[in-house]
Amino acid sequence: MERFQEDPLKASPRELSTPRLLPGDQWAPDCSAPVALDRPLSLVDVVDLALCANPQVKATWAGVKASAASLGEAKAAYLPTISAGISRVRDRTSYPDSDLGVQSLQDTSRNFGLNWRLFDFGTRSANQAAANALLDAALATHDATLQRLLESVVGAYFDAQSARASWDSKTQQEQLAQRTLETARRREATGAGSQTDTLQASTALAKASLERSRAAGDWNKALAVLVYALGLPAGTPLQLAVDLNDDSTGVERELAEWLSQAQAQHPAILAARAQLEAARQRVASVRTEGLPTLDLGVNQYRNGRPNQGLPTLQSSERVIAVTMSIPIFEGFARSYKTRGAEAQAEQKGAELLDIENQVLMNVVKAHADAVAALANLGASDDLHKAAMLATESVRRKLDKGATDMIEMLTVQATLADAEQQRIRSLADWRSARLRLFAAAGRLGHLQLAK
Repeated sequence: MERFQEDPLKASPRELSTPRLLPGDQWAPDCSAPVALDRPLSLVDVVDLALCANPQVKATWAGVKASAASLGEAKAAYLPTISAGISRVRDRTSYPDSDLGVQSLQDTSRNFGLNWRLFDFGTRSANQAAANALLDAALATHDATLQRLLESVVGAYFDAQSARASWDSKTQQEQLAQRTLETARRREATGAGSQTDTLQASTALAKASLERSRAAGDWNKALAVLVYALGLPAGTPLQLAVDLNDDSTGVERELAEWLSQAQAQHPAILAARAQLEAARQRVASVRTEGLPTLDLGVNQYRNGRPNQGLPTLQSSERVIAVTMSIPIFEGFARSYKTRGAEAQAEQKGAELLDIENQVLMNVVKAHADAVAALANLGASDDLHKAAMLATESVRRKLDKGATDMIEMLTVQATLADAEQQRIRSLADWRSARLRLFAAAGRLGHLQLAK
């Protein structure tokens, strides 16, 4: 009963009573549950936080509700309107220039009216079709907002992951530089090394400490940006789970397939198409508003009509009328309204083409980035393995006195660069892969969990 009272014409879509799902999902995050921030958060956890807290998502969902209400209003045009009124009237009349006394009447008047549009030439149906299209556009706009939010959160998340991994790497490099300095001091104490080697090792340690400090600052900055992207209060502490892997699922599809999927299913394109359809229906509505209409009116009056004096006797009046309204001349306003509606439809058509071009261009760029990132991932892994082997080999030689400190510092710098390249390649790959799905409008929890 409550549902009927809120939406008797069933204008609200089914999605309003159930959470809106991401592409390929079977479940939605539970926004009523408290957020547990005392544990490391995976990418899926972070995305769920953003879906529940981001104000843009709430705003577009409110837009869906508003569009559903407009659809209900358009459906209501097919139903009659009924009104009733009651008034207590006291009518006192005096005649100062005559011998007639004061006449006083007091009574209650009642009225009832029913008005029903029986026929038009398509105005109501065009308005309802336009409202339906705008509701579809609102739903698609909400989905497009979700995809943009996911892309933003994914970028901030992997920036934070990359910054943390870089900090870890710089910390390890500082520890390695510390061990190298200790080795240099032992060699100098035994006469196997020179003071120059010790000073070079000290300089390398100071540089490693500085880079580790800078990396810690970058990590804190990236974490603050992520907190803001999630819509959480500034300063909220976050812990991130280790989430850098090299799954290549889905990216091996050809570019033409990605473009075809985006053109057919991307919510931004679907929203633009729905808005174009609404504009076309608006043109039909404006044209038919200038055509004849047929209305039925039923009115019942007791003791006079509203805002009129009381009759001297009790009265009852019933009026039944069928009225045809025929617009003859509106000062050319109808022509200009039609031209304006046609121009708006033309504008929506151009916007659709522009959005299609933007979406497909983003898919092309994202696909190229993903393919390049996947290739870089393998190369960075080879570079990192080779640098680790070289560092271990030079360290053993240094311990045996078979090399000098310069070679050791050189391979350490090479290893640090290789680790940075590996971290960057992992983060770039994960981010590029998910951005490709978002560019195609198909990013959901299934892709986030891989």
